[in-house]
Amino acid sequence: MTKLKRVLRFPRSLDAKMLYMVLLSLLCAAGVYLSTYGLGTLALNKIYMSPESVAARQAKIYSEFSQYVSSYNVSGSDEDAVAKWPGNDEYTTILIYRDEELNLPAGSGRVPAGQTSSNANRLQYASEYGRLYPMRFADGVYHIAIGDNSQVREDTLNRLIAVGLASLAFFVLILWFFRRVTRRVIRLSREADAIGDGDLEAPITLKGEDELSQLAREVDAMRHSVIARMSGERRAWEANSELITAISHDIRTPMTSLIGYLGLLNESGFQDPERSARFASSAYDKAMELKDLTDELFKYFLVFGRAELEMNREELDGQLLLEQLLGEAQFDLSDMGYTVERQDLECACLVNTDPMYLKRVLDNLISNVKKYADKTQPILMHSALSEGQLSVTMSNAVHSSVAQVESTKIGLRTCEKIMDAMGGSFSVQREGDHFSATFTLPAQSTDK
Repeated sequence: MTKLKRVLRFPRSLDAKMLYMVLLSLLCAAGVYLSTYGLGTLALNKIYMSPESVAARQAKIYSEFSQYVSSYNVSGSDEDAVAKWPGNDEYTTILIYRDEELNLPAGSGRVPAGQTSSNANRLQYASEYGRLYPMRFADGVYHIAIGDNSQVREDTLNRLIAVGLASLAFFVLILWFFRRVTRRVIRLSREADAIGDGDLEAPITLKGEDELSQLAREVDAMRHSVIARMSGERRAWEANSELITAISHDIRTPMTSLIGYLGLLNESGFQDPERSARFASSAYDKAMELKDLTDELFKYFLVFGRAELEMNREELDGQLLLEQLLGEAQFDLSDMGYTVERQDLECACLVNTDPMYLKRVLDNLISNVKKYADKTQPILMHSALSEGQLSVTMSNAVHSSVAQVESTKIGLRTCEKIMDAMGGSFSVQREGDHFSATFTLPAQSTDK
């Protein structure tokens, strides 16, 4: 049913709308013409051509012609004088009878001047022009028949009025359509100008399915894209500001201590070996802190300073890869006094990844554990394969003093960026004093 509606759906482009509007305008114009002409014809027949109106017009013609005959002493046989009557036009005809002769005004086109007619012809003309009126001419009494064809003139006028109103209706509808399209163009232009002036929250009117509507949607999509980009740039700027503030704070503390220890060594020399060794050890620790911070900063610019990471991905045995990487991580943590509980992957699978970047993710997680994990609680490492996804979760209890430790979270951001570039995901979760991080990779099981 939906496909049928789609097939039967009328095109809604501007060209199609123009065609529909022209056809509709023609139909409306035809309706106006027929209704106007019909009403005019009805009025003409009922009013203008009513017996009373016809008789009144004939009486007027008779009176005017009689005055003319009397004033100029016109003879009934004088065709030229009769033809000069001012009321003699294409809509008025005077037929003059005397006995069986039928004389018509010159140029009337009816019967040539002076042509006689039989009694039957006389009756025919009398029947056509109505009653005969007696009238005294200079040469005697004649009978005249008055022909009034002014309804032809009125019908022509009625037709012209109908054509004029129909044309007006046609052009009014066409102009209304163009005006409507023009208003839409002007409105879209003003909305685009508002966006161009920097008001990105200015709404774009989205109506219809024609080319103008599509243009409006594209402008609106561009507006949202600019908003999203500016929002991303603002977040990046805020993140960079936070990073600089955090790095400056983190670097200043060990740098001050390092300068202090080196200053003490410089002042007291190496006369007290035990004290000198303690200062040197402390200075070394602070130098290592500075190294860790600069490594973090380097990782930040390495990861977040590039649009895309350049990876050398290859298809590897996921089970073997995790066993090696997690084994090294377990050894490193165990060497520092942490208890590690590991649950390895129980099925074989293939993963397409860059092992160096994957190791960087694990190194960041291990570094995070070293900073914030409680050594009295075990570190849990869990690997699993489910629905084409290889997941690795590391969880630990957070040390009670972690609240006083300020973190830039650069390592976690690095992990998220790397996993996203490899087609996987990275997420962290903290509930109370428990922290866990999980990363996933697309994997293909090879177990039969």
